[in-house]
Amino acid sequence: MGHPIPVSLSPSSMGAFTSCPLAFRFSYVQRLPEPPSAPASKGTLVHRALERLLDRPAEERTVDAALADLELATAELASHPEFAGLDLSDAERERFHADAAALVRRYFELEDPRTVRPIGLELKLSATLDKVTIRGVIDRLELDDDGELVVTDYKTGSAPSERWEQRSLAGVHVYSLLCEQMLGRRPARVQLLYLSTPEAIVATPTDGSIRGVAMKSGAVMDAVRRACATDDFRPSRGPLCDWCSFRTWCPAWGGDPDRAAVDLQVAAETAAGRPPLPLAAV
Repeated sequence: MGHPIPVSLSPSSMGAFTSCPLAFRFSYVQRLPEPPSAPASKGTLVHRALERLLDRPAEERTVDAALADLELATAELASHPEFAGLDLSDAERERFHADAAALVRRYFELEDPRTVRPIGLELKLSATLDKVTIRGVIDRLELDDDGELVVTDYKTGSAPSERWEQRSLAGVHVYSLLCEQMLGRRPARVQLLYLSTPEAIVATPTDGSIRGVAMKSGAVMDAVRRACATDDFRPSRGPLCDWCSFRTWCPAWGGDPDRAAVDLQVAAETAAGRPPLPLAAV
């Protein structure tokens, strides 16, 4: 039996498919729930704080204001499942918030936010090419001193080694294509701001990089269509398996992929205090 084909792809979903087609199936085709993770939730929190900061008048963008925005973001997101569902001890929660504050402070070592001229924050863009519709959310779109577009993406994880820099830029090159398709202008540069280091990785979009994004996106979509039609989503075992939410059901680790949806449904029903449905009815 085949699976429904996703209507669009994003940088994260394309990365998921190329890294592990089976993990893509679980997350983007079946849309199975994943437990919240502290690193991902911390990233969401810091992104929201910086979004609030850059939404302020330029002269108000200070370290103290950023930390205040972090507190507001913490209160704003507290009830969201990504945060409410975190299983942290008191010490771990204290460390979580201390790390988030440290990331916000380090941002100021990368640039002076008072000089940034944002024209879009958490900007949603999509474009339909020959073979695929691509979508993405740009952390920050701004104008430089020459009036040219700049795409900025915040990263709260570790900066990549020099060997993996180009791969890490794949997502922002997708955003370059989206800007060109939707806004009629190619960004003068794209940059990743790694707050933990802190370190900036900057690249200039070219005809070749834009063409490469279009070709790769179409090729990934073709592969996704074939996988959905034949239900052929093969696992790719590697270092990321240690952090995969679906490892229990991965055949590379002795699991059964077809049990995932049933087991997660039963777990959800049990957690909600309701008797699970008979397996045949799930």
